[in-house]
Amino acid sequence: MARTLVTGGAGYIGMELCDELLQAGREVTVLDRLLHGQDDRADELRARGVTLVEGDVRDPVARGHALQGADAVVHLAAIVGDPACARDPQLAQEVNVDASLALAAEAGEAGVERFVMASTCSNYGRMADPTTPIDETGVLAPVSLYAEQKVAVEQHLLALDPAPFAVSCLRFATVYGVAPRMRFDLTVNEFTRDLWDDRKLEVFGEQFWRPYVHVRDAARGIRTVLEAPVDVVAGEVFNVGDTRENYRKLDLVEEIRRQTDKGEVSFVRRDEDPRDYKVSFQKIADRLDYKVTRTVPEGIAELIAALDAGRFADSDSRVYRNID
Repeated sequence: MARTLVTGGAGYIGMELCDELLQAGREVTVLDRLLHGQDDRADELRARGVTLVEGDVRDPVARGHALQGADAVVHLAAIVGDPACARDPQLAQEVNVDASLALAAEAGEAGVERFVMASTCSNYGRMADPTTPIDETGVLAPVSLYAEQKVAVEQHLLALDPAPFAVSCLRFATVYGVAPRMRFDLTVNEFTRDLWDDRKLEVFGEQFWRPYVHVRDAARGIRTVLEAPVDVVAGEVFNVGDTRENYRKLDLVEEIRRQTDKGEVSFVRRDEDPRDYKVSFQKIADRLDYKVTRTVPEGIAELIAALDAGRFADSDSRVYRNID
């Protein structure tokens, strides 16, 4: 039976991915520091038969334990997002770059056959013409430390010659949706929560484009790559999402407004986040027959229903975000 190591497997995407892999009949090992209070999530994973190595991806001993018996690695563990990386650039370098390269080297030595690297559509930065969707061959123009680090790791992995394993780099659209390890510090989730809670929401860059993908569809994208023939995905980059799911922040606000009349919105000018990009997801659709199962409007409805049901008693708790 195939065994897959998922670093960051108790995280937002990781929990959904573990469920996908278990449903596919794979054995799963998770390496996770449980930094965000995921003890209950860890117990859930163990109860389902997941081998959980509680440790830091920077620790070579923890990595060694986690790699035992693995034929595939999905590397999700990271200091995720611009604010978290900007707060501690040295930590971001150690986790996002140094540990990623060390893990890849050790995976090769351990005989791992497939290595899936979680990357981001933020690598495209600010496009000269954001109205035309960019594909995987487009110019990378990262404007944040987080994206710069993801680009650096991508380039290193794709340049390995000979490659010790089949490497695939997945550039995820901005993720949203209800998940076992919930996050409310992501755009769709945060906007929906704030307006549902009748708060004042300040929105900047409302005309800027971004792609979005539901957290479950992000996990399904990884499973799709793992289950594809090696020669189809080895040495390849795939954007993960759907071309129709590119939205401006203004569009998100208008859609949330259609589903709740609470809250107050103001649009403000700030210069610290110049990312503006539309992304094409035609490659993953054509080559792997990948299709999303949820749209942003459906995700907003899902979030509102979960909030109405009281699933998140204190949605401002630090356990629901990756940065204080």
